[in-house]
Amino acid sequence: MLCISLISFYFVKVEQVQSLVPYYYFPTIKSIQKESLSLGQYAYQLLYFGQYEESLKFARLAVKINKTDEKLWLTLAETQIANQLYKKALKSLNKAQKINSNISEIYFIKSNIYFKISELENAKTALETGLKIDPNNHKAIFQLGNILLKKKKFPEAIDNFEKSIKLKPDFWQAINNKGLAYFETNNINLSIKHFEKAIAIQENAEPLLGLASCIRMRDIELSLELAKKALIKDPNYVDYGFRKEQLWGENLQTSTEILLQNEQLKKHVILAKSKINRSS
Repeated sequence: MLCISLISFYFVKVEQVQSLVPYYYFPTIKSIQKESLSLGQYAYQLLYFGQYEESLKFARLAVKINKTDEKLWLTLAETQIANQLYKKALKSLNKAQKINSNISEIYFIKSNIYFKISELENAKTALETGLKIDPNNHKAIFQLGNILLKKKKFPEAIDNFEKSIKLKPDFWQAINNKGLAYFETNNINLSIKHFEKAIAIQENAEPLLGLASCIRMRDIELSLELAKKALIKDPNYVDYGFRKEQLWGENLQTSTEILLQNEQLKKHVILAKSKINRSS
């Protein structure tokens, strides 16, 4: 009887103790990782919709929760780039690289940052490293061509643009940039040919104005018509600095400036400049 009563007393005590001790839920590593990935995806969505500061906050939080996923570091880097935090973005990419060094995107994004801050050799090295992993990436090959174009290595730039076009024949940007490069080497006929090809694929302001500048000495009427159309499509091309950012060389810039001074373009130039001022 004594034993039975002691056992009964023990169970009652245990029950009483359990009723006093709160129950805590400890999340598993798997659930934490899942939560961090959800935050990362949300940060990317915010970035897509132009909410750069908010996207950065969520990307930072995702990395704080989970520092072992290279995709989260990549997302953080992209949000930092959008907020012009280039040095911090490079640090985030280095973190991603330490986790997994076999992701070509890490090196391509690094190259874009170096290109933005005019560290062209670093940009070239990073891009070439990425291309060893993903050799048929037409956008990366195109970007390598852009680096060489900015370095005024025109034949090498043209070779890379051509490689990019072979991989994607309708890649009008690479065709257009061949036109830019050819103009700087005084191959005006080839420049015209490539601007016309680019326009046939997509009637974008850049090849329209490029072609207009090429033919201003041969056919001023058509040149003026093309220039007007270009400025309507994208007023930014009226600005010398903007064109320079798009890798227009000195020869093409000079020709374009002469064209834009034509009296028949005066009101179109003024209107384009006013649109830039309103948007900035």
